[in-house]
Amino acid sequence: MIAATPEAAALPFPKTPSETITVLAHYHRAEIARMAGWRDRIDRTTNWAITVIAAMLSVSLSTPTAHHGVLLFAMLLVMLLLGIEARRYRFFDVYRTRVRQLERHYYAEVFAPGSVVDPGWTRQLAEDLRHPVFHIGLREAFGRRLRRNYGWMFAILLLAWVLKITSARLQETGTQAGVAETAHGIPEILAGAGLGPLPGWLVLAGVAGFYVWLLAAGLRAGRRDPDDGSVHV
Repeated sequence: MIAATPEAAALPFPKTPSETITVLAHYHRAEIARMAGWRDRIDRTTNWAITVIAAMLSVSLSTPTAHHGVLLFAMLLVMLLLGIEARRYRFFDVYRTRVRQLERHYYAEVFAPGSVVDPGWTRQLAEDLRHPVFHIGLREAFGRRLRRNYGWMFAILLLAWVLKITSARLQETGTQAGVAETAHGIPEILAGAGLGPLPGWLVLAGVAGFYVWLLAAGLRAGRRDPDDGSVHV
């Protein structure tokens, strides 16, 4: 007859203030490590986007035979990387919120006691540990990363694209003798903006609509908690 397996003993809880402080110190260190790991992933995506932009600008603006569609393709790649980074930012925000709760409500009081402390912050932290949820939506994360970093990248790509389709020297026709340095006429610009079977006016309208949507997404994103000050990502 097989003997019954004894039940596993419950893990002990801290019984003294010193044990509680030790648990808090180790927990804070663990959350810092998780937050730093996701922050590193965010920085990596941003570095990929910068590398893509530098490579595409070099290809498109270095020779007149390069098509302006290279810059449009770069916009799509950067958009994809922005979507990946927005997803990573949501995970980063979960651990960053936990760290800020510990720093704001506990460690700040250790160094300078006396301010008003939210009595329910430990319960909020406990519920977040029992049932982890995202604190911001994907749209909010997308807008924050766009306004923080990617807006400048898209602006650079737009300026390079406008320069590419308006400058005759950067187009294949500009290598012919007697062509002006800049295509001032609307017909020339529309002809240079064409993309395969798509006419130039349709490509211009699509790019304009895309950037209007980006602007709206960046402006719609909310601000960080004012208690976090200006140190935010």
